[in-house]
Amino acid sequence: MLTGLSSSLNRHCQVVAQSVPRTTRGAIKPRCFAHPEALVDDNNCHELARSYSYCAHFGRAVGPKPVRIISTPLRPEYLLSSWNRSFSSDSGDLVDAVVPFMGESITDGILAKFLKQPGDTVGVDEPIAQIETDKVTIDVASPEAGTIQKLVAKEGDTVEPGTKIAVISKSGEGVQAASSEKAAPPSPSTEKENVEKPSPPVKEKEKEPSRPQPSVKAPSPPSSKSSASEPQLPPKDRERRVPMTRLRKRVATRLKDSQNTFAMLTTFNEVDMTNLMKLRSDYKDAFVEKHGVKLGLMSGFVKGAITALQNQPVVNAVIDGDDIIYRDYVDISIAVGTPKGLVVPVLRGAEKMNFAEIEKEINSLAKKATDGTISIDEMAGGTFTISNGGVYGSLLSTPIINPPQSAILGMHSIVNRPMVVGGNIVPRPMMYIALTYDHRLIDGREAVYFLRRIKDVVEDPRRLLLDV
Repeated sequence: MLTGLSSSLNRHCQVVAQSVPRTTRGAIKPRCFAHPEALVDDNNCHELARSYSYCAHFGRAVGPKPVRIISTPLRPEYLLSSWNRSFSSDSGDLVDAVVPFMGESITDGILAKFLKQPGDTVGVDEPIAQIETDKVTIDVASPEAGTIQKLVAKEGDTVEPGTKIAVISKSGEGVQAASSEKAAPPSPSTEKENVEKPSPPVKEKEKEPSRPQPSVKAPSPPSSKSSASEPQLPPKDRERRVPMTRLRKRVATRLKDSQNTFAMLTTFNEVDMTNLMKLRSDYKDAFVEKHGVKLGLMSGFVKGAITALQNQPVVNAVIDGDDIIYRDYVDISIAVGTPKGLVVPVLRGAEKMNFAEIEKEINSLAKKATDGTISIDEMAGGTFTISNGGVYGSLLSTPIINPPQSAILGMHSIVNRPMVVGGNIVPRPMMYIALTYDHRLIDGREAVYFLRRIKDVVEDPRRLLLDV
């Protein structure tokens, strides 16, 4: 492999030597130096990374004419592009933990909390911190196994993808040294000096003769009649100020934008839950035995919403500028309340799911949302939303549209009420349902027909089998 580079260097030195005129015996011949870092063989193998050479003349000037040096640069095709490596120290022991890519539409987040502290041992891909974004909470994983040496960022800082937040020592030596220095007791000589060193004397203040002070009566504050009527505010020590989370601020912004954008109108209906609850009671054990998941009421309303959206496709549409986009698919968003805020995971392709698949997907997404492990992709999109406030005891409400969708269905609690059935007054488990829709796109007739279809399917689930 040295053949090509050696011949080039020899030719380079010959050119320099020929350009220098003859001089005295004391003159020193030019010497050429080469520093190759990688070589190329005669077969033009692209293995050369960098190479340079130079010529030097020692002593005084060797001639009246300036020396002319000719060199040929390396051909560009032999150069390799720059390479990347993980952040580390010169010894390769320290590795930086950085904020990962958080999603296509997320540019930054808040460093919510550190899960590890300096001195803690971590494994590869073990979460060491949590980043709170507008939509989800993202974990920052450790790139290497080792020990947390130090934390670079602070909780509450705004961080972007690529921001360094911690330094990890793969051997843990740096942390051990720091901890030993911090915990080292003071030397006996230092303690002795501290004990023997006397404190500086305190000069007594010279006594001054007391002078009689004239008695001045302080004026009494003017009485105000309005002070008695002013409200007495509670003391500030009984209040707590807590900053809003990124998720809560994002939800607040989207809901307010929804009110400012849509012409929202809500229509109501009531559903007799007798048949759906009987169906659930009769087959709950066999359903769990076969599918491994409980049969809930939500799957019945999801199937009812799917058929209603197919019968009234305008409810599944959306306004885009001056156009209306009609969707030939149904992605149902299920609103889930979590301790950190409201999230809306999506059942994709819900029109192709049966009862068991719907129940499994709902349980899986709800668990992820509660644990804070749900991803952005699992919440993106959605053509229609269902919100079940009945699980918290809500009797009636007007839900707000989830942008950019055009409608949302609100479910409520089941209450036994007296109903007239066949001319007789009998108790029935009843539920109020509400549909909030964008009146710019959806007329009242389509909204009422939509709720009537859900009412018919839930009150008589056999309609799903016969498609009537």
